[in-house]
Amino acid sequence: MGTALVTGATSGLGEEFCWQLAAAHHDLVIVARTQDKLDALAARLREIAGISVEVIAADLGEPAELARVAARASVRRGHGGLAPIGLLVNNAGFGPGQSFLTGDFDRELYGLDVMVRAVMALSHEATLAMVARGRGAILNVSSVAADTGMGTYSAHKAWVRAFTEGLAVELAGTGVTATVVSPGLTRTHFHEAAHLDVSSTPDWVWSSPEQVVSAALEAVRRGQVLVTPTPLYKVASMATRLAPRWVVRSVTQRLPHVV
Repeated sequence: MGTALVTGATSGLGEEFCWQLAAAHHDLVIVARTQDKLDALAARLREIAGISVEVIAADLGEPAELARVAARASVRRGHGGLAPIGLLVNNAGFGPGQSFLTGDFDRELYGLDVMVRAVMALSHEATLAMVARGRGAILNVSSVAADTGMGTYSAHKAWVRAFTEGLAVELAGTGVTATVVSPGLTRTHFHEAAHLDVSSTPDWVWSSPEQVVSAALEAVRRGQVLVTPTPLYKVASMATRLAPRWVVRSVTQRLPHVV
């Protein structure tokens, strides 16, 4: 069924992407920062799903390490015994969990590198290889936060969505597609890692990783460009796009900082 490369693979949506792709008999190239976690996940995937799993320990915020992953994404027609990438899942990301004005500026720059620069670089290398073969798909992870004014995370995710739409236009007729998924609040360790307290958030607003990943991969199979999983967030996303921007900003100011 081909080989998929997944960034941010060892937790949250990334790990769920790995399991659902493995269940569909895709071989995997999994990318994350921590070697031990990658090795443990790879061992479980090989044992349970019987697939081939390559491991790349890399920090996508570091140019040299990003270049290593980009080189793997650029492989064409089994170069050096490596299978070409049929699906690239740009999932790696994190919530800065801080004020832009008072927070650590280096952390903001790091977020830009991981959630914007890495997405651009990996998409560029992967699409060149895919177009040369006449098939393939890019799947980028954005967020419903892209329609809000909730800091630099929102800005990065808005860029991801706009970039993916532009890429989809350029890829028309090549046999390669580009899809962007925009989840809402999802039950992962995302908020915990960002030191954000979401304990008072009601259960009914949460999506599961299974729902998000299933909707995203189904969209890829259909060649759909934009997908927002779950009815709640489809409605919420439509509302924020249709409302006057001053209304969105006013509402955002009253919300807990959750991204």
